[in-house]
Amino acid sequence: METSGGVIGFKVTGHVTVEDEENILQQIEFLIQSRRKRPIGILADLSEMDGIDLAARWEEIRFLQKHSLHIARMAVVGAHPWEKVSSLFVVAAALLQAETLYFHVSELHHAWHWVRTSKHAQDLPPARISAPDGVWKDYTPEYMDV
Repeated sequence: METSGGVIGFKVTGHVTVEDEENILQQIEFLIQSRRKRPIGILADLSEMDGIDLAARWEEIRFLQKHSLHIARMAVVGAHPWEKVSSLFVVAAALLQAETLYFHVSELHHAWHWVRTSKHAQDLPPARISAPDGVWKDYTPEYMDV
């Protein structure tokens, strides 16, 4: 884990459990609280991640939805194409307000540069593009009435 100003970065190795996820999220929440309303950037190096428990993924989604206005940019670093697809899917679903880019592990230096030079560097809040309660708050699946 590395923190610099309004940016936090971490490397995930092995299989992620709920306890692992809670530890990471506590660190991110601490940075969010210390910056008050100023947005942050996150770098997640998933190049050595083997998988994640479903409960841990759920905690991540809930956390990102709760703090979506506090995160300006997220850089996802990976070594395999499946990481790009799965990571961006989760981030896109939960972090509609944050810019998110995928970087190959060989581009780690570029990922750090990108996440450090975002809107949060000037303390500008990211633009809101969804309802404050989430985009799914009024959604009713069509099949529920069948």
